[in-house]
Amino acid sequence: MATTGARVAILASGAGTNAERLMRAASGAPDVEVVLVGCNRPDAGVLHRADACGVSTWVFDRSALLSGEVEARLRSLEVNFVALAGFLMKIPESLVLAFPGRMLNLHPSLLPAFGGQGMYGHHVHRAVAEALAAGTVQETGITLHWVDAEYDTGAPFFQAVVALDPADDAGAVAERIQRLESEHYAPQTLRAIRESLSLSDPAAG
Repeated sequence: MATTGARVAILASGAGTNAERLMRAASGAPDVEVVLVGCNRPDAGVLHRADACGVSTWVFDRSALLSGEVEARLRSLEVNFVALAGFLMKIPESLVLAFPGRMLNLHPSLLPAFGGQGMYGHHVHRAVAEALAAGTVQETGITLHWVDAEYDTGAPFFQAVVALDPADDAGAVAERIQRLESEHYAPQTLRAIRESLSLSDPAAG
């Protein structure tokens, strides 16, 4: 029997720009509800963004993630999809297995390039800029991928590509990535939610 709607949890660690985009997109979607924003940093900007969007928040630590407390909280809220938006802690295999094919991560490069442990945010942008200066890349992009038990190795769901200017530094790379995220993150995550839960897109009718 098909699921009647999506109950989404967002896990994030930072400012929460993309998390807010998803919360606002979901607020206009009759079949998708963001029911929780979970964060491992009590001072993270994403918590304020969630409050502004009327979404409940929860701050937890690594022990809660590893002990199963996070999984229990998500189950108690009947969450059926998890979106990672700048969440910097590794997801334990038990939590991955609890949401098979229903946990999506955003990465600021064209995986498998510039992925792996420690490769997030400005670390990725700097590595891309260095590769550009060395002449080994001419483009970059974003990847939405399904989460598995390793860093950035899950199957890709969506990628968007942007050409680089030879003069781009890490800051310019970051700006190009942010534009891609602004355009694609929320709509593509909603598409992933609906496809993984066998929901019909209300706009398609």
